[in-house]
Amino acid sequence: MKESIEAYIKNEPKLQGALIGISIRAANTGKMIYEHMGDTRFLPASNMKLLTAAASLNVLGEKYCFSTELRTDGVIEGGKLKGNLYVVGKGDPTLLPETYQRFAQQLHALGIHFIAGSIIGDDTWYDAVRLSQDVIWNDETFHYASSISALTISPDHRYDAGSVYVKISPGKYGDDAKVTVSPKTAYIDVLNTIRTGKKGGEEDVTMIRERNGNTIYLSGEIPEGGEGVEEWLAVWKPTDYALHIFQAALKKQGVLIEGSMCRGQAPDSSTLLYKHHSPALKKLMLPFMKNSNNTIAEILVKEMGRQVYGEGSWEKGLQVLEREMDGIGMNLETMVIRDGSGISHINMIPANEVTKLLYKIQKIDWFNTYLHALPHTVAQEPCMLGTLQGRMENLDVKAKTGTIYGVSTLSGYMHIKKGDNIIFSLLLNHLVDEDEGKEIEDRILHIIASAR
Repeated sequence: MKESIEAYIKNEPKLQGALIGISIRAANTGKMIYEHMGDTRFLPASNMKLLTAAASLNVLGEKYCFSTELRTDGVIEGGKLKGNLYVVGKGDPTLLPETYQRFAQQLHALGIHFIAGSIIGDDTWYDAVRLSQDVIWNDETFHYASSISALTISPDHRYDAGSVYVKISPGKYGDDAKVTVSPKTAYIDVLNTIRTGKKGGEEDVTMIRERNGNTIYLSGEIPEGGEGVEEWLAVWKPTDYALHIFQAALKKQGVLIEGSMCRGQAPDSSTLLYKHHSPALKKLMLPFMKNSNNTIAEILVKEMGRQVYGEGSWEKGLQVLEREMDGIGMNLETMVIRDGSGISHINMIPANEVTKLLYKIQKIDWFNTYLHALPHTVAQEPCMLGTLQGRMENLDVKAKTGTIYGVSTLSGYMHIKKGDNIIFSLLLNHLVDEDEGKEIEDRILHIIASAR
């Protein structure tokens, strides 16, 4: 196996000028089987989520739920709420448009038909820092770099909180492309200049959201008869976005509002009207890991900081994450941790430390939840394959993928039919084309499987 891997690394043209860290351990003993630059620090990309998932399961627990509260500083009299209504967010990334509709229905069920005050969004559960420290400006348009708020909303069950879903479909040749946005909201403006090109032509679409604003510019060309383009685009000020959706839900329910919408903090003396809980962390692990959800990752970091130190910030959350990794046995002196998602180009972790983590956690009671959440090449349902869909279909691999500019990573577990299961970490950096890294990872795993 060693000779085959090293020959492949030496002769693979796509690895010329690139770097690769490889660590392979026996799953049952943790014994090192093979390593190549295993103690050298590499950018982990979304393999960083392996650490975040382990820390959050340890700190928050599988049964942990996020909550959202409706509170008031007034009283209900004769169908009128005499006071302000506070929507108090506590980090739930699973709030959907239909959830806010349910909030409106709950108020209606309480006999409230008129609010003689304002709708105030309380997002103070976390600090006001919206982006992790190394997000680059041209990523801010997209869902994987959405602003983090304690009060937010997701467009669908992917739970890309703080984003909208945009679908671009071709019309007839020469016509404007058709654009649909979900949820339907006037909170964003879309300026579309995408034209429908000839059948069989090249698709060339550019999407840009203005900085510090919510105008989305769509330009380019899409071929007639093509499948179209879909994307999740981040919004500016997700708290206000959530309030906007809630206001529309109240209107639909027939609840009138006298005042305005704004951000603020609910007084300690406010009265609880309704409390909503998210699915348990055990279930949230599935969209988090299988879809490689950056927003959930950073919310988990802030939530750990809030629960342990009383401060929902990256600074405190990363302190908790590092504490947990140290407790599991990782050597923090060999790594740099800057966020929970892996979007940073400053995170650095050796492959040997990744496989050490994956070995150690096998004995912790939440491990089955962790393992089940990993993308899987042979899952029974396509939706459970996650980011490994279409890869290594003849291998039994459960692993976390990772991709940022110039980086491709894959770390996890591989079941060998002979029962000699392995833990592996493949960290590829300085690639000219990070997408080519997937082919290299797959090839190396096939070499390992055939040799074992």
